[in-house]
Amino acid sequence: MIQFVSTEWLADRRNDVRVVDVRDDWEYSGIGHIPGAVSIPFDRFRAEDGDEGMLPGPDVFADLLSEAGIEPGDPLVAYDDTHGVFAARFLVTALCYGHEPLYLLDGDYSAWNREHETTTDAAAIEPTAYEITMPETTPLVDYDTVETAIDDPDAVLVDTRNESEFDEGHLPGAVLLNWKDLVDDESRGLRPEAELREVLDDHGITPDRRIVLYCNTARRISHTYAVLTHLGYEDVDFYEGSLTEWTAAGGPIETTD
Repeated sequence: MIQFVSTEWLADRRNDVRVVDVRDDWEYSGIGHIPGAVSIPFDRFRAEDGDEGMLPGPDVFADLLSEAGIEPGDPLVAYDDTHGVFAARFLVTALCYGHEPLYLLDGDYSAWNREHETTTDAAAIEPTAYEITMPETTPLVDYDTVETAIDDPDAVLVDTRNESEFDEGHLPGAVLLNWKDLVDDESRGLRPEAELREVLDDHGITPDRRIVLYCNTARRISHTYAVLTHLGYEDVDFYEGSLTEWTAAGGPIETTD
């Protein structure tokens, strides 16, 4: 489970959690960051081959956390400056490799910067020997599971890309929910809970259904996954392969006229 937390929540607990900045190195050191935050840029925790954005592998991720001085069980709060979509990707990766508890800063770095101090000083880090313990279950599902869900009346496939991408090609029967529709552009954080639930209900994305999320490379669905679990949705599948894998395997595609 991933929970969204406010800047005030983090300010009160900053000494009790580990804060992870997933922006580029130059942003961390040049623009500034939350005091005490460690830098783990997005391009270091995705697959190295191509631009798939897929899971980096447990050994790679363990090395990243070790270099950042993180221990198993440390509460992790991640942030970026892009409404949380890259930070959510980091947290989903951590979840799939058995790390909890996990928190996403609501409103991203800009929200923090408006009201709290920042620094350009790198955090003091004492490396650890992080060891991953794989969880018994993860939200990840594969091609065959998604294919079966297409004909499942209790399931809803959710495409979190934008409208033009959806129109060009999407999984059969999928509904379009642009991940940005759950974000308030002004605050850079989540829309109020009542609005979130109304948007989700209007799309047929309700807690009694099995939700199957996909996009192109599993980045945008990370944010939507975080929102749904934050709201208490329990049956949420995460199609890591997304359209990259689906189309490579010759899966059927629908277009919008």
